Amino acid sequence: MLDSKVFANQLINWYEENKRDLPWRKTADPYRIWLSEIILQQTRVAQGLPYYERFVEEFPTIHDLANASETEVLRLWQGLGYYSRARNLHACAKMVVDSFGGKFPSEFDELLKLKGIGRYTAAAIASFAFNQPNAVVDGNVYRVLSRVFGIDDDVSTSQGPKVFELRANELLDAQRSNLYNQAIMEFGAMQCLPKSPACGVCPFMESCFAFNHNKIEVLPVKTKKTKVRKRYFTYLVFHSDAGIWLKERGKGDVWQGLYDFYLLEDTKPMGLNEVIAALYKLGLTHSIIGEESKLYEHVLTHQRIFANFVKIELDNEGARLLSTHSEMKQYTLEQIDVLPKPVLMVKYLEDQSF
Repeated sequence: MLDSKVFANQLINWYEENKRDLPWRKTADPYRIWLSEIILQQTRVAQGLPYYERFVEEFPTIHDLANASETEVLRLWQGLGYYSRARNLHACAKMVVDSFGGKFPSEFDELLKLKGIGRYTAAAIASFAFNQPNAVVDGNVYRVLSRVFGIDDDVSTSQGPKVFELRANELLDAQRSNLYNQAIMEFGAMQCLPKSPACGVCPFMESCFAFNHNKIEVLPVKTKKTKVRKRYFTYLVFHSDAGIWLKERGKGDVWQGLYDFYLLEDTKPMGLNEVIAALYKLGLTHSIIGEESKLYEHVLTHQRIFANFVKIELDNEGARLLSTHSEMKQYTLEQIDVLPKPVLMVKYLEDQSF
């Protein structure tokens, strides 16, 4: 069994030679560290980095973020997906300002009480900003520890993550918590990859359980499969010379707080008959049905959304009738540009001219 001190030293040595130059590694500011961690949840560094830079520029302090509107935050987040992260980010900023005077608590247990901060993020902030001896445990850490030490507990169960967190804290170099945590995450992201890891140049090749027992492809163990639901959207793009009608999406579904067009949804693709039926239901019998877009596809963790867009031109009476639907409001293209929108809509609008 590999000694914990040897493991930590080899890991940190590898990190010092191979680490990427990233802005949040050059600061101990808990605000910027927290911001980077929330952005990078389920997001690759290459995609998240421009968002981090935009957020820092737009909201240089946590007070700036707390004082922003939710619409401003969602608009800046647009394209990153998992929009609950953005709403939690905003709520957490308000909590830190209102309850802690704008300063993040340094203790792991106190950080856990903040909105949107789980065990991994709390450990990251505690160690990176305050060098507290709390081990981070995420997908990269599962992979490294399971392969190097032969841990076959299922990470998709309730017990599995607890086993990994206990082992991670046993291995942690408490005096260099910040450095050690950065190192193991970077090692998982760059060296011990999910597929085709660089075993031939790995500092743990001789002692790695998975490498020596031909179990690289089976560790870490994760048995639960995510069931993906297919959804079919047809958007009615109501427009006139004065603008385009949108609504703000409510709670209980994807994209809460973002703006989209009038939506029809079914379990299968819809055709012209469904569009006509919807127009009659709205009383828009004299509207003009225009061109239909190509089919757009958007993949979420548990859903695959297929969407097409149909332009509907309204006359004055149609515009008046649609305005009676309180959730629908008319916006100019300039106004739409600054509203937070699903990526599907952004792609569609980029392909169109009005």
